[in-house]
Amino acid sequence: MSSGSAEFKNNYFVGINGLYFGEAACSVFYGPKESEILADLEKGCQYIDTVKNISLAFIREIGELDINPVSKSALVTAALHYVSGVERRFPWDIFNLDEPPLIHTLYTVSIDEPELMIKEIRDSNYPIIKIKMGFDEDELLIPELKKISGKIFRIDANGGWSPEKAERMIFLLSKIGIVLIEQPTKIDAIDNWPHLKGKSNTELIIDEGLNFTEDYFRYADYIDGINIKMSKAGGIIEAVKIAKAAHKDSKKVMLGCMLESSIGIAPAVYMASLGDYYDLDGPLLLEKDFTQGINFSIEKIFVTEDIIGGPKLNREMINE
Repeated sequence: MSSGSAEFKNNYFVGINGLYFGEAACSVFYGPKESEILADLEKGCQYIDTVKNISLAFIREIGELDINPVSKSALVTAALHYVSGVERRFPWDIFNLDEPPLIHTLYTVSIDEPELMIKEIRDSNYPIIKIKMGFDEDELLIPELKKISGKIFRIDANGGWSPEKAERMIFLLSKIGIVLIEQPTKIDAIDNWPHLKGKSNTELIIDEGLNFTEDYFRYADYIDGINIKMSKAGGIIEAVKIAKAAHKDSKKVMLGCMLESSIGIAPAVYMASLGDYYDLDGPLLLEKDFTQGINFSIEKIFVTEDIIGGPKLNREMINE
């Protein structure tokens, strides 16, 4: 299993007036601990309770709270949805962002026996597939992937390759038309990435190690693009800053997610105009997405006027 994989995990929802929600979706591998998430959610809720009017300025204040980024993202999102609902404005308009385009998300195939992974890829209805690699037998996938047509493949090694293996895998994958690889090595070898890709056109995307804007500037010289996740950045405010900094440097921007519902991926949808690639399949990996407001049609993601006020939790979830 890749780092962060799990068959079960707890996400936490925060709501304002039982109508406007945010989702705290931690990584089972990177944390933070559930006790910290809950404590910081409580701290943030107490802070929200001190004001009579939640505004954009107040949302920015929440973004400055000294709490973990997972809880902060949930609180910022709930406050954004409150302002959207009360003012009857689209969430992206509040941050002066362009209307989201039609999004084509990838779908993730997790680490398994190589033959089972290939079968899942062949049988999948999704045209864009992210394949988890970074395990001993992952090279066996390459000749089989070459035989499959009609799909776009993207690779995520999750830092599982040594620099030596990364150089070989990047070369072999580029030969079968792979143009995007996430996190080929651990972050401590990132200064080798330009050498590892050589003359290939493959784009190397940083995920692990990228949380805040200062991380982007630390690693910008070594990468072709970034994967931004709300739970790592602390919400849409910081995420927009990172994306704009990357675009200024002509880097590619992927908008990613944790294993979370449509409430969790909502801020990424709102800033989709700043994205080049979309890894927003979290709700598709759930047994059931218990929210309404963001619509999926296979790999396509779109929103309607119902998104004002953000996605809604199904009533039975609130009652529970």
